Amino acid sequence: MHLDLRGMLFPAAIALASALLLLIVRGIAFRFINRWADKSETKLDDLIIGSLKTPSVYWCLAIGLFVGVALSNLPHKYVVYLSKTIHIVVIFSITLAAANLSGKVFRNYIRKSNLPIPTTGLAYGILKGAIIIIGFLIILSVLGISIAPLLTALGVGGLAVALALQDTLANLFAGIHILLEKSIRVGDFIKLETGQEGYVEDITWRTTRVKMLPNNIVVIPNSKLSQSVVTNYYLPEKRMSLLIPIGVSYSSDPALVEQVLVEEAKGAVGEIPGLLGDPEPFVRFIPGFGDSSLDFTLICQVKEFVDQYLAQHELRKRIFRRFREEGIEIPFPHRTVYLREEKTWKT
Repeated sequence: MHLDLRGMLFPAAIALASALLLLIVRGIAFRFINRWADKSETKLDDLIIGSLKTPSVYWCLAIGLFVGVALSNLPHKYVVYLSKTIHIVVIFSITLAAANLSGKVFRNYIRKSNLPIPTTGLAYGILKGAIIIIGFLIILSVLGISIAPLLTALGVGGLAVALALQDTLANLFAGIHILLEKSIRVGDFIKLETGQEGYVEDITWRTTRVKMLPNNIVVIPNSKLSQSVVTNYYLPEKRMSLLIPIGVSYSSDPALVEQVLVEEAKGAVGEIPGLLGDPEPFVRFIPGFGDSSLDFTLICQVKEFVDQYLAQHELRKRIFRRFREEGIEIPFPHRTVYLREEKTWKT
């Protein structure tokens, strides 16, 4: 069967004109919508507009093609093929729009709420991947492809893939386990058993990224992280105790030392960022009697782990200055050495 090329020019021109007209209308509509969205306080409309910009181009092209096919005299076989193509383009664009929109809304909602759910790359990828898979299955059904044989083939091939990708799958499931267990969350300050410490930047499908205080990134495979001993300084809460050991001379009055330490710590509350006054700072005569000094421990609270550095810095300066004023001596370590002279007896 020969196609009438001359008869196709008019439907093709109609299709192209319809698509161009729709694209112009789309551009004008998005200008007005963007102006309206800029005036609104919520960010949800911005997320929706951003997710629909690219897919709307495909919709304009699909509608233009549909109009051209409807006005053409093509054989039924070609009309069916073109109709399926239009359906696939529309379903694919809607799938991408839904995946992008759901991911952005998910991140925005979790950030606004105080729910203990991490907005990690892994969670974001799982959500988008699930929607894309659903769209792919719908496209297969439109094409008339049975899903059951495909699932069977995937099941058989999946075993071989699982054996070949053991490390990758181990990292993937370890990352999912970390997310569900919530023992390590994005934003937490953790310390690894290797001594490295920093903020958790992201938990992806393969690795967890930790930003250290010197502004370096440590990349840890999820399987290694799930098997290692990790200290999380943000659980059960960010606030933590700060213990400052202080040694004074044996000639000092323990009651006076305790009074001075408590007064300086309480006076620093509100002046040193991160130092808390509730519960109030206190002193314990621990570890007690040292080799060269009476050893005390000043115990106070800071908002979070990194606040301890400035708090220790300022408190030590205040305590040292106050000790000088009160005549409290901080002794140097010393040892007493006894020398024994051995005499040699002559016979």
